[in-house]
Amino acid sequence: MVTNAEVLRYLTSLDFPASKGDIVAEAERAGAPQDVLRALRAMPPVDYGNIDEVARSAHTNPNPEVSPADLAARARDRKHQRVARHLRQS
Repeated sequence: MVTNAEVLRYLTSLDFPASKGDIVAEAERAGAPQDVLRALRAMPPVDYGNIDEVARSAHTNPNPEVSPADLAARARDRKHQRVARHLRQS
């Protein structure tokens, strides 16, 4: 999974507001790799007002130190999940 920094590196010359198509086309012109293009193509088809909106909408890993496998392991770890008392199994 790519990071926000990797995605935004290929959009430095983009003028906003921009549509999803404009964003993907700019990344292609800038020579973005397939992982970056895939993350941009997965965004909703709306107009984006600035680079921060693109960073929030792109399917990226905002924290590269935490891998998707680590996130999945945390989700499976039940000792850190908070469950209401009436829903707990005794």
